[in-house]
This record gives sequence, C-alpha cells and structure tokens, in this order.
Amino acid sequence: MSIASKKAVAGVSLIEVLISVFILAVGMLGVAAMQVMALRNNDSALQRSHAVIQSYAILEAMRANRSEAIKGSYNTNGMVCTAPQANSLVDVDRRDWISNLKAALGNSERTCGSISCDAANTCTIQVQWDETRASDKRSPAGQLVSSTQTQIFEVRSKL
Repeated sequence: MSIASKKAVAGVSLIEVLISVFILAVGMLGVAAMQVMALRNNDSALQRSHAVIQSYAILEAMRANRSEAIKGSYNTNGMVCTAPQANSLVDVDRRDWISNLKAALGNSERTCGSISCDAANTCTIQVQWDETRASDKRSPAGQLVSSTQTQIFEVRSKL
C-alpha cells in the first residue's frame, strides 16, 4: 500500500461530521419541544389547582356564615366576572373570592365564578378561566393561531 492511499483513508470525512451534527441538532430540537410541552402542561395543572383551592375557599367561607348561605345570600345569577361592592359579610366574601380568582388564574374577562345553593343545602361552585396560554396553537407556517381555551371547574358540596 502506498503512502498516498493511507492518507486518503485516515481520519473522519467532513460529510460524516456534518451528518453527525445534523442528527445531534434534530435530537436537541426534540428535547426542546418536549420541554415546552412539559411547561405548558405544568402551567395548566397549576391553574386547575388554583381553581380547586379557590372553590374550597369560598365553600369554607360559606360554612363559616352558614345562616346566610342557607338563605341563598351567596348565590350568584350566573357567572360573576367582576368583584361586587362590599356592603355585607357575604359581599366581602364574594368580592375576596373573585379578586383571588383573578389573582390566581389571570385577570381576564373570562375569569369568573358562580355559586348556586339549592333547598337541600347542596352548593355548586363553578370557576371559569382562560387557559389560552397553556394551549397556544401554531399554524404550519409557525404563526400563532388565535384560540380561546376556556376551562370550567365545578365542585358540589353540602354545607
């Protein structure tokens, strides 16, 4: 074998390095995409946890003021998205609840709450919030597609 042929075979070719770097880059993009998805799912779970916490917070306030809750004073007419004026303890509880919902779930016009108690003292609490941030969709061109993802959490409990 001549010296010239040994030099031609020795070492790694530039094409092999280029292919290796390309495969590594594709793998890193996959890892980044999985991380973004994990962060979105984590944000979604956090918002749901806040909705659960705030639902039980208003239930506990209603249990503390049971006589008014049984009368239906805490009931709302559908979803309430703005904190009411505080003229009584019931109004203070509802104002604080809506304010806390907006602080925990985002100050959006779609962050709302609803309270409905029936004659059997079973209360239904609904919390609605906008989860668009956690579910952003992109077009094939990579542009953000406007989408509204409204979530509703509901809990029923006896007073």
